[in-house]
Amino acid sequence: MDRFIDDLPPMDLMRSEKMMFVQLIIPVESAQRAVSYLGELGLLQFRDLWLRYERCRFQVKEQDFVVAFNYLNSDKSPFQRTFVNQVKRCGEMSRKLRFFKEQINKAGLQSSVHPVSGPDLDLEELEIQLAEHEHELIETNSNSEKLRQTYNELLEFKMVLQKAGGFLVSSNGHAVAEETELSENVYSMNDYADTASLLEQDIRAGPSNQSGLRFISGIICKSKVLRFERMLFRATRGNMLFNQAPADEEIMDPVTAEMVEKTIFVVFFSGEQARTKILKICEAFGANCYPVSEDLTKQRQIIREVLSRLSELEATLDAGIRHRNKALTSIGFHLTKWMNMVRREKAVYDTLNMLNFDVTKKCLVGEGWCPIFAKAQIQEVLQRATFDSNSQVGTIFHVMDSMESPPTYFRTNRFTNAFQEIVDAYGVARYQEANPAVYAVITFPFLFAVMFGDWGHGICLLLGALVLIAQERKLSNQKLGSFMEMLFGGRYVLLLMSLFSIYCGLIYNEFFSVPFHIFGGSAYRCRDTTCSDAYTAGLVKYREPYPFGVDPSWRGSRSELPFLNSLKMKMSILLGVTQMNLGIILSYFDARFFGSSLDIRQESEVILYLGARYQFVPQLIFLNSLFGYLSLLIIIKWCTGSQADLYHILLLLLATVAVPWMLFPKPFILRKLHTERFQGRTYGILGTSEMDLEVEPDSARQHHEDFNFSEIFVHQMIHSIEFVLGAVSNTASYLRLWALSLAHSELSTVFYEKVLLLAWGYDNLVIRLVGLAVFAFATAFILLMMETLSAFLHALRLHWVEFQNKFYHGDGYKFRPFSFALINDEED
Repeated sequence: MDRFIDDLPPMDLMRSEKMMFVQLIIPVESAQRAVSYLGELGLLQFRDLWLRYERCRFQVKEQDFVVAFNYLNSDKSPFQRTFVNQVKRCGEMSRKLRFFKEQINKAGLQSSVHPVSGPDLDLEELEIQLAEHEHELIETNSNSEKLRQTYNELLEFKMVLQKAGGFLVSSNGHAVAEETELSENVYSMNDYADTASLLEQDIRAGPSNQSGLRFISGIICKSKVLRFERMLFRATRGNMLFNQAPADEEIMDPVTAEMVEKTIFVVFFSGEQARTKILKICEAFGANCYPVSEDLTKQRQIIREVLSRLSELEATLDAGIRHRNKALTSIGFHLTKWMNMVRREKAVYDTLNMLNFDVTKKCLVGEGWCPIFAKAQIQEVLQRATFDSNSQVGTIFHVMDSMESPPTYFRTNRFTNAFQEIVDAYGVARYQEANPAVYAVITFPFLFAVMFGDWGHGICLLLGALVLIAQERKLSNQKLGSFMEMLFGGRYVLLLMSLFSIYCGLIYNEFFSVPFHIFGGSAYRCRDTTCSDAYTAGLVKYREPYPFGVDPSWRGSRSELPFLNSLKMKMSILLGVTQMNLGIILSYFDARFFGSSLDIRQESEVILYLGARYQFVPQLIFLNSLFGYLSLLIIIKWCTGSQADLYHILLLLLATVAVPWMLFPKPFILRKLHTERFQGRTYGILGTSEMDLEVEPDSARQHHEDFNFSEIFVHQMIHSIEFVLGAVSNTASYLRLWALSLAHSELSTVFYEKVLLLAWGYDNLVIRLVGLAVFAFATAFILLMMETLSAFLHALRLHWVEFQNKFYHGDGYKFRPFSFALINDEED
């Protein structure tokens, strides 16, 4: 059994994983493969070495390698790093892949979500393929835009020819008949081959009558017509006639691919100066002008030619679209694979840029953090990289000491990850600090349930959580919205909240605010058979108490509200004092673990004993002398019904003494220990390396100069006052459990009695259905959504402020290893 336990992985959520600081010396020929393999493993966090300078000597296979490298030269920019060209190439390939993805989405096609298996390509081959595909798509798009522009111009020309005829009044007054004749003969193509093309001819706008009246016809966006007409009127001082008609078809913008509504216009004017002004205004408003002949024969011939050209362009555009879609479909099959490959290569070269070349350009040197349990795995990966790259020299894996605080790393699973994220949202735990997430797994959903207790509502939350868990595999591979992603990430938190809500709802005996005799009959009964005085005179107890939870007979009685208020208020105090005591106890175990509860790193057991005496003990005494005793009285009264004295002189005296006990001893002990340390009359930290021997005197001298007793005393005074005031305010803050639980119960009762029962009292099906719909809406959106969010936020507050401030510093930083699995899909 002991051997089996020893073989279990060292996963401990109570404290973060033990970390070690390592140095890697990687030969150049295996560097890229080694870093790639480390990215697949995902257990090493590299540190950027661009600003440090060190000189080291290593002996490998009886050969001395002198490694001299410059870290972080302040006069060099990131663009001067070793692998900056490779990073630029990967960035350029990422740009091309984004371009392909945009084109695929624009065409309405679907790219393959899962990578398609195929022959492996190296980076150079992929770069060539992407360049070829990009050139082909750019050329296809350019040709398509030109064809679309020509098509739009011909389409506009056709509509102008068809509409402008109605505005041109001929000498015989048959304009309407002529336009009808044009429409009837638009599709007549007889003798077209024998007719000369008139599209190439310059058809100028001429006078429409012998008085010298001229006109300009064209087409403009519908949204600009009013401003366009107003500007023409002002420019010509009213000496013009403006006619307009809506276009029969919308025209596609070749750039935005949006359909635009257009309006055909004809402007009649007189004089060359007016013509120049009108043309300039048309150009300013983006209006396209087209010549229209007053000769009906020429109009018919031009329309035939325009229709023929349009038919040809449509066929050409369709062929171009099919060709482009075929190319995009071919790219879409491999797009995901290519994007993953480029993303990984870019991440590898970004990481290699954090390493540094030695002076001989034969190896790369890197540093970083890794968990102690991952040492063997990292060494195995490095050996495999050396073998696969046929390198003659292996990678040196060297454990080093570091003055920096290690990163914090908790190995979580899909169940515990959400609770860890709740704690990390307040602050990442200091290295090996006690982790509140261990206790939040139970206390967080339980405190939520105290405020949300209703086993009917709890069942609704449970069904939602079970749906999310059942669809876990499907939803984890999809891109969800921000709200849905948050809900899915907290599916197991929701599961526990629903289970505890059902439990607390059974204790409160509330099912959508309705009590049930689940665990037997009530312990109370009416004074007579009519129960007419049940609310005024009360009920009579005739049997043993209800076995579990609140007796259903309390519902509707005259003592219901006072009883539930008293029960929930006292329960809130009990839960709050218990959780705050847990926080103080955890601060003691933190002090024992780090070797000091005086908040300085010392290894003496005497220091530890004094710290427990002057920090942990007075805090525990002060809290429990006031509120611990109060909680004890509540339990005694519940169990025995006795009326104990609320105020005890001895306990009040202990609480008063505990305040100076917290305030004065610690600063004076710190000053005494500091003085004795530098006078050589006590033990100090012994160095274990040459670096310690060289650095300790300077650091000790600096510590001696920086010691400020007044600052330490003021800090301790602030800490003591904060604890004393916080003990009172935090205990009162737990009364929110009572307030929100009562509010949830009363809201549920109001919706049940004043909506559902009131509607059910009418002998009308419509009223009943309306009442049921209102009750369902109020339950879903107010009680299940708003109340759930409210109780969640209040439970979050109780953990972040009232519980964690007793022991949790939260000033660490996360362990962020180089891992391909952590690369965001949107990262380039």
